[in-house]
Amino acid sequence: MTYTQIGLAGVIGTVLLDLVVLRTCLLRRRVFWAAYAIVVFFQLLTNGVLTGLRIVRYADSAIIGTSTPTFLGSGRIAWAPVEDLMFGFTLVVSTMALWVWWGRRGVQATPSAGPPRPPFLALRRWFDSHAAGGSRPPGPEGSAPRRKGDGQAA
Repeated sequence: MTYTQIGLAGVIGTVLLDLVVLRTCLLRRRVFWAAYAIVVFFQLLTNGVLTGLRIVRYADSAIIGTSTPTFLGSGRIAWAPVEDLMFGFTLVVSTMALWVWWGRRGVQATPSAGPPRPPFLALRRWFDSHAAGGSRPPGPEGSAPRRKGDGQAA
């Protein structure tokens, strides 16, 4: 497959992901297209610098047009191949669609505040309660067991 074919497959797959599979329908919203215009501007700016200065080069057989960068025409917009815009679209829309879909399902519906919890919290609680030689019950979630002298009864 060429770069163009992969880019087209990505765009088609992303449109189907948004409208049919996840049903987030971001592509039907004006606010999405307004935000996406900002993304495209900066994508063209950075991609244009990279391809216009020939830091990144493409084979003639892989893209629409020629490998010689031009500002506009020959399959390029602001020196960037059209395929790069397809990949950018795929990346941004699929990420946003998944974000909205997970948000609707309550993935971290309420933000958790406070310091990060250690990954082995249960093991730490067990160790703290047994290392001190005790059958003391653990303290509140995320804290060590209460000890005498902490202002709390044991």
